[in-house]
Amino acid sequence: MKVALLSKYSRLGASSRLRSLHYLPDLEQVGIEVTPHALFGDDYLKRLYGGKGRSLASVARRYAQRARQLRRLKHADLIWLEYEALPYVPHWLERGLMPRGVPYVVDYDDAVFHHYDLSSRRLVRSLLGRKIDKVMASATAVICGNDYLAERARQAGARRIERVPTVVDAHRYSAGEPASSESGRAPVIGWIGSPSTQRYVLDLKPVLEAMHRKHGVRLVLVGARPELASQFGELPVEVLPWTEESEAQAISGFDIGIMPLPDGPWERGKCGYKLIQYMAAGKPVVASSVGVNVEIVQGWECGELADKPEEWSEALGGLLVDPARREALGRRGRQAVEQHYSLQAQAPRLAEILRSAAREG
Repeated sequence: MKVALLSKYSRLGASSRLRSLHYLPDLEQVGIEVTPHALFGDDYLKRLYGGKGRSLASVARRYAQRARQLRRLKHADLIWLEYEALPYVPHWLERGLMPRGVPYVVDYDDAVFHHYDLSSRRLVRSLLGRKIDKVMASATAVICGNDYLAERARQAGARRIERVPTVVDAHRYSAGEPASSESGRAPVIGWIGSPSTQRYVLDLKPVLEAMHRKHGVRLVLVGARPELASQFGELPVEVLPWTEESEAQAISGFDIGIMPLPDGPWERGKCGYKLIQYMAAGKPVVASSVGVNVEIVQGWECGELADKPEEWSEALGGLLVDPARREALGRRGRQAVEQHYSLQAQAPRLAEILRSAAREG
């Protein structure tokens, strides 16, 4: 079976790496040959993460390349699409470029439809506000990372909806001894993410500073911009660069993993990947009770939910003084990953979704 994967990014892009690219070896083992075609490559993402913005000439070249790719996919058994083929291009034009007679599945781990229907530009809302709904409705199957996204697919009239969480490769994470068991080591509150989401951690600044004064904690940020450290005053902050090779090792040094989020439409579409990474490393989590976070934390009893500053203080403080509870929560989180939130658990299911979609199409 031959599948053409139209990812948005190369492996450097988290959404593409986690929702599709890291499944490819497992899919190949069961006879599903996936050929990836990234819209944007590493150069685009490095420029974006470095704060240099987008090169319009580069974007135009990538769009032209994607349009040519679409015309060459008529011999594929299935197209596996991330979000949409051409962002900000009307559905009628995008659909016209897609090869006739080739079914497609489309995958969502983010509320990308809000780029359009909640845009500040009236023209975007008018021309593209329902674009993603049309992409969903025309797909043989829509794969969603959480219920918020699945509900949008239902409203759009999608014929088949499958929920597949964003997962980790459990073999890359080791749930060893608690980090602070090392003699004389200050407990670590940790966060992993990207410059685009680092602002959420700043909202916890008063709480984190109080945790330092009371419990001597330090903060480790993986993937944030280095200059963020200077905004935390007396709180000791270490900013580590993110790499795919080092992320699991960095998280192993946490005592508690955090995922603060405001309660907004964009945030309700997120799939809780930070939590799953912490859980894979056997770390207890504290997260805002937004979207799928509630399902993960309450359903698997692997941490605490907090919204108001006093709730964050109580949750973090309680865990910091109770190593045995941290260990128990971390152990339950690791079990959840092995049973549900791992590549090993979800790859067979994804393979069946792709096979059946090709048959139905």
